[in-house]
Amino acid sequence: MPELPEVETTKEGIAPYLVGKKITQVVVRQPQLRWPIPAEVQELKNVEVFSVLRRAKFILINTAAGQVLLHLGMTGALRILPQGVPPEKHDHVDIWLSSGKMLRYTDPRRFGAVLWAALGEQHAMLAHLGPEPLSEAFTGSYLHSKAASRRQAVKTFIMDNKIVVGVGNIYAQEALFKAGIHPSRAAGRISKARYDKLRQAIVEVLQAALKAGGTTLKDFTKADGQPGYFQQELAVYGKGGQPCTVCGAELKKATHGQRSTVYCGQCQR
Repeated sequence: MPELPEVETTKEGIAPYLVGKKITQVVVRQPQLRWPIPAEVQELKNVEVFSVLRRAKFILINTAAGQVLLHLGMTGALRILPQGVPPEKHDHVDIWLSSGKMLRYTDPRRFGAVLWAALGEQHAMLAHLGPEPLSEAFTGSYLHSKAASRRQAVKTFIMDNKIVVGVGNIYAQEALFKAGIHPSRAAGRISKARYDKLRQAIVEVLQAALKAGGTTLKDFTKADGQPGYFQQELAVYGKGGQPCTVCGAELKKATHGQRSTVYCGQCQR
């Protein structure tokens, strides 16, 4: 599943092709993704794109008429192509641009979304999100205060988008390893000092992934077709049973919120 660095990388890849251009038409071949594609999106025509932003895992295309929200779901991808390139089976939406190019949305499993917010309105999907992990609002003190009295595992706590956005399964595991915190430890039983360390680890892991262009998994490549390379730097994700790169102990597996977790029982307490 594309996570925050992959979505940010995709946003950066497509933005130069959209900003300042007009959307001339939207071609929808499959109107039912995770939710139906709104009529306002399907009817967009001759409206200028003035910015392309990211909030959590949503890519926000801001136009003079309103905002198109794109979510890649589990297997979604965006490509910039010349207009008229024949669609393949899972190419569901094309956004044609005044430049002669188009933005193509592909999604084999159709768990992604194309949504709409009217000008001046905020979509309900964005209304209750926590701070961005690379923003000034995201601090160790903030995490510590939000964790007070919580019994849930710290891994599921930091993956909650109401707490902080964009810390998905891969980066939660890597950050907890880097901070030396056991993923099963109760969120409310971690000191502020350790949350300071975890906050820094989250920032460093995400920044490294962004620098590498995102983590290449089965279904993700960047907007220009080139994969990210952060997967080469992963310390624990997907490495259960292998030796820890720090102490040499065998990495263990657990499950948190129905998601697999790999950790070091020696290094993480």
